[in-house]
Amino acid sequence: MNPGRISVKKIFLLTCGGMAASMLAICAVLLWMTGEIWVFATGGLLMLCALAWMFLLTVVFSKRLSIFTRELCRAMDQMISGSGELARAVDSETLFARISYRLSRLYGIMQENRRKVDEERQELQMLVSDVSHQVKTPVSNLKMVTDTLLSKSVTEEERREFLQGIRNQTDKLEFLFQALVKTSRLETGAIRLEKKDAPLIDTLAFALSGIVYAAEKKNISVTVDCPENLILSHDSKWTAEAVFNLLDNAVKYTPAGGAIRVSVEQWEMYVKLSVSDTGKGISESNQAAIFRRFYREEEVHEQQGVGIGLYLTREIVTRQGGYIKVTSEPGQGSEFSVMLPTR
Repeated sequence: MNPGRISVKKIFLLTCGGMAASMLAICAVLLWMTGEIWVFATGGLLMLCALAWMFLLTVVFSKRLSIFTRELCRAMDQMISGSGELARAVDSETLFARISYRLSRLYGIMQENRRKVDEERQELQMLVSDVSHQVKTPVSNLKMVTDTLLSKSVTEEERREFLQGIRNQTDKLEFLFQALVKTSRLETGAIRLEKKDAPLIDTLAFALSGIVYAAEKKNISVTVDCPENLILSHDSKWTAEAVFNLLDNAVKYTPAGGAIRVSVEQWEMYVKLSVSDTGKGISESNQAAIFRRFYREEEVHEQQGVGIGLYLTREIVTRQGGYIKVTSEPGQGSEFSVMLPTR
C-alpha cells in the first residue's frame, strides 16, 4: 500500500481502529490474568475516553487543515493571476509558517520576474520603434531616388548626384546597423569587457586615428596631453571605441577652424580623461537626455549620425566601473569627462 495515496480521513480511521483493537487486547489480557471484571470495565472506559479525544482531535485537525488548504489555494490563485498582495498566514505553527514564508518569497520572485519581463517588453517595443524611425528616412530617400531614376531620363550630372545620394543613405544605414550590433553584443553579454594593464596613450592613439582625416578636412586642431608612462587597467579596444565616439561628436559639432583638446589627469582613485571642444555646446536641459539611445537634438539633425554613440560610450565606461559627465554651455563648447577607476 502506498502511504502517499491514503486520504487523511482514512489514516485517522485506521489509527482509531488500531488503537481500539490494541486496548481491547490489553484489557482482555488483564482480565485473563486477574480475573477481575472491573479491570476490563476500567480498560473499556479508558478506551472510550481515548476514542472520544481522538475523534475531537480529528475534527479539529480536519478543520485546521481545511482552512489552511483553502488559504493555500487562494494564495496560489493570486500567484497565478498576479493580482494583489499575497496575504501572509497568521498560523503560528512551524509547518504552516514555513510554507507561508516560502510562498511569500516565491510570490515576490514571480512578481519581480514579471516586472522585469514587462520592462524588457517595453524596452524592446521602444527599440523597435526607434530603429524603424531611424531606418524609415533613408529607406524613403532611397525609394524616391530610385523611382526617379527609373521613371525619368536624367543628365549625367544629375545621375551622379542621385548615385551620391544613394551612397550617402546606404552609408547611414550601414552605420546604424554597425552601431546596433555593437550595442546589442555589449548589452547581451556576447562581448565581455576584459580589463588589462595597458598604456592609456596607446588607447588614445587608436581612437584619434579614426578622426584625423575629418579634423584635417575642417581645419580643426587636435591637441593631446597624456603622460606616456601612465598604465591603466582597462579594456583598450572598447575604451578606444568610447573615446572615438566622443571625438567623432566633437569633430561633427565643432565649426571649421575650431579646436579639440584631449587631456588626462591621474587622481588617487580615478583617471580623468577629458575631451573638450569649441563647438556649439549643449543646453543644460538636454545634457541628461543626450546619453539616451537614439536621442538627437533638433538643431543637429542635419549632421550625420543616429544618436547612439554617447549611449554606447556610457555603457562601456560604466561596465568598467567608471562614469561619464558633461559640462557645456550653448555657444561655449562642451567637455566630456570620463572617469576610469585606477583599480
